Formats: sequence, structure tokens, C-alpha cells
Amino acid sequence: MNRKPKLISLILNALLIATILFVSPAHSATPSPVARDEIASLLMRLKASGCQFKRNGAWHSADEAQVHLQRKLDYLQKRGAVATAEQFIERAATKSSVTGQAYLVKCGGKLPVPSAEWLAFQLQVMRAAQTDSPR
Repeated sequence: MNRKPKLISLILNALLIATILFVSPAHSATPSPVARDEIASLLMRLKASGCQFKRNGAWHSADEAQVHLQRKLDYLQKRGAVATAEQFIERAATKSSVTGQAYLVKCGGKLPVPSAEWLAFQLQVMRAAQTDSPR
């Protein structure tokens, strides 16, 4: 019995299902204006921080980190995969999509922290400042 055609059929079916799930409207996301502002603010905070950003074993400047994460964000937004600041952090700013290595942020003499933790804290600070400010 030749199993090769059956294996190919299973693989093609799996790819078809994955494609349908990935491009279905239920998985498509468009950030609200608030989410777009929060993501842009996170990127600006990173760029202005003067911190270092470690990805794939090498340290990079905050400017380089901002450019890299913006490029990943643009890629994900074209695919409707980011609707919130939390999704941006999780899907673009936590780890390398190539190696799977976690990104780190190191500011001054402090110990490096996972980028997801650093960005989540910045998001929390931004949101707290908005609730504290008069409207």
C-alpha cells in the first residue's frame, strides 16, 4: 500500500484548513484609533528611552528596535493580525519570529527585562496617565 498520496492529501488538507482559519474575517483585526495611538506611543517611548534592545543574541539601539518593531507591526497589520496594543506586544514585540528567542530591554545599569514586560509596563503607565488627566 502506497502511503505517499494519503500523506500528501493530509498535508494539503491541513494547509487548506490553516489558510481558511488565518484569513477568515473572525481572525482579521483592525486597530481602533485608540489602539493605533497606543501602539505608536509605545514605539515612540521605546525609541526615546535610550535603552538597548536584544534580539537574536545581539544588542541594538532603541532607534533600531523601533524600526524593527514597526516593520513587524506593518507586516502583521497587512494581515489583520493586530487590533490592540496587547496584541502588538504579544505578536510583534515579544520574541523573534525567526528564532523564537525572547526580546530583552536593558535600560542604563538595570538588569535586562523581557520586552513584553517592559512594553506592558509602559502601556500601563500611559493608560494611567490618561485616566488621571482631566478631559
